[in-house]
Amino acid sequence: MTSPVKGSIVFISSGVGGLPYLECARTCISGRMLNYLADNAGFPYGTKTSRQIEDLLLERTRRLMARLLPAAIVIASNTASHVGLSILQRAHPDLPIVGTVPAIKVAAASTKSGRIGVIASERTIADPYIDDLIVRYAADAEVVKLAAQDLVYFVEKRFLGSDRAERAAAVETYVRTFVEAGVDRIVLACTHFLHLEEDFSACCLAFGAANVQIVDSRQEVLKRLAQLAHELGLDQEAEETDDDSEEGRFFLTGEPPFDTDYGRWARRFGLLPPERL
Repeated sequence: MTSPVKGSIVFISSGVGGLPYLECARTCISGRMLNYLADNAGFPYGTKTSRQIEDLLLERTRRLMARLLPAAIVIASNTASHVGLSILQRAHPDLPIVGTVPAIKVAAASTKSGRIGVIASERTIADPYIDDLIVRYAADAEVVKLAAQDLVYFVEKRFLGSDRAERAAAVETYVRTFVEAGVDRIVLACTHFLHLEEDFSACCLAFGAANVQIVDSRQEVLKRLAQLAHELGLDQEAEETDDDSEEGRFFLTGEPPFDTDYGRWARRFGLLPPERL
């Protein structure tokens, strides 16, 4: 078994949704300092109650803390961040814990048409939290909200075996609704959907909507992580050791044997083969 990595940043999501955030973080933090926990046994968070999500996050974090000595944790799930970030921060007051927030503010600040679209999991779209963000940051915009729980399953279970045509078919109905509503910004408010970013963009072009931009929260999270990395000295570690290519670890919560797709996901994002947390 690989020895524990002290002082790493661990990304947690209900499955593979948070991997694009880890990939983005590599621009400022050494690869070996970034580990990933795919809570495949708890997948999906988007159909669970708040209490179920809180319990899952607290239990997974306890297991994580027993296995590693992380310098920080990123909750790379919009649903889990809204529901569980504050309770995790109270449970671990000395551990920096970063969440993700749907990029409604960014979309509202840049829209030219005054219409933006938000697509997320079933749980997130139904939560008043989204409406609060809209009131706070997009009060002057017309906002079209779509729940796409099927896309969460598609990314987790079908994405790696899909071709371009299958991915286009998966997003087409949603993009058509947004384009017909005249939106020019689409907020990917579920981290799983970031894997389909190019497919959303291509579908917009196919509908003749070249003005539509796809928006997510990676850059905002990266800003916070860059600040944290500096405070924790992780950016200095990356410069001094010059080992950005070294692989981080990929943890799963389910029982072995692990689905071979998770091994493919690990290789796709430069992580070591999956191991059980």
